[in-house]
Amino acid sequence: MNMKTLKDIDIEGKRVLVRVDFNVPLDKDGNITDDTRIRGVLPTLSYLLEKKSVLIIASHLGRPKGNAVPEFSLSPVAGRLSKLLGKEVKMASDCVGPDVKKSVSEIEPGDVILLENLRFHSEEQENDDLFAKELASLCDVFINDAFAVSHRVNASVGAITKYVSEAGAGFLLKRELDYFKNAMTDPKRPLIAIVGGAKVSTKLAAVNNMIQHVNKLIIGGAMANTFIKSAGFEVGKSMIESGRVEEAASIMKKAAEEGVKLYTPVDVAVANKIGPDEKIRYVPVQEIPENKMALDIGPASTVLFDEVLYDAGTIVWNGPMGVFETEPFSHGTINMVKSVANSDALSIIGGGDTNAAVHMAGESDRISFISTGGGAFLTLLEGKTLPGVAALDATG
Repeated sequence: MNMKTLKDIDIEGKRVLVRVDFNVPLDKDGNITDDTRIRGVLPTLSYLLEKKSVLIIASHLGRPKGNAVPEFSLSPVAGRLSKLLGKEVKMASDCVGPDVKKSVSEIEPGDVILLENLRFHSEEQENDDLFAKELASLCDVFINDAFAVSHRVNASVGAITKYVSEAGAGFLLKRELDYFKNAMTDPKRPLIAIVGGAKVSTKLAAVNNMIQHVNKLIIGGAMANTFIKSAGFEVGKSMIESGRVEEAASIMKKAAEEGVKLYTPVDVAVANKIGPDEKIRYVPVQEIPENKMALDIGPASTVLFDEVLYDAGTIVWNGPMGVFETEPFSHGTINMVKSVANSDALSIIGGGDTNAAVHMAGESDRISFISTGGGAFLTLLEGKTLPGVAALDATG
């Protein structure tokens, strides 16, 4: 990577626009229910404040689809950030326009202003040059600390880099990339990947790429049903991507050719439907009833996967083992979290569902690194460069 990082740039007293990801969950009353993403960028923001920068923060929230939707205002974030930084965070009325320029021009070095939701303008997701140029006109230096959106070609992570005099990565973005590089480029082996979640189609590129790097690969979640089907077993009413069965078989063949040990569930929890009061039963994958759905891995699979992880040097995990949000289908995922946490390996977890499961299990302190990005994490697993990082590289 050729990109500069925050410490490579003279930001003393300068106007610095920091792209962050404050896309935090809100309850029906607009209260923030999890501020992990805000806390994640505090080291970058605090460093800039120590250097007496004029701190301009930009983010999106939700999917307002180019409209100024009040429930997607970043105002609640300004309040929470004020408490976390221990100083007032001013809230701009918009992210571009003459009023915003005036507001930014009036703040002093060491002060903070949060721009309103970038996605109130459709030009943000269109990577529009004029919109990017307007954002760039607010600052002397641009810092990208939004790993979670760096896989997107958006104006505030892509086009903006063409119109600023200097650009670089914040501490969070750099940390994310460093951890991933350590895991995939020069890992302590055995390197074991765990891939779960609902759809094979969204993970195929990642699985294909990882086979070239890992020693062992565990497949779980609903996507495992497609692999089970490819092995010649019926899966009842379980979620399956029929058009991907041959690709799943191809992946299993490729893994065998590459000497990668690939593991799928040996038993599953089946039920009539997803629901908290559903009665479950555990069956071998060869015996899934035609009128049931496989909704979690079973206890034999849990023991198997725990044994697979026993000697792990590095573990990379994306995607849960079942419908963990609903009892009684959480056990496979929670047990997997505990197996990873109990390992002596360097463990890196990415994806919103997987992160939620780690917190649900109360094991976040025993995971080496929890990534803030789902789509960005998956893009790296696919062996691709993030567009936001490529844009910074071009300025380096």
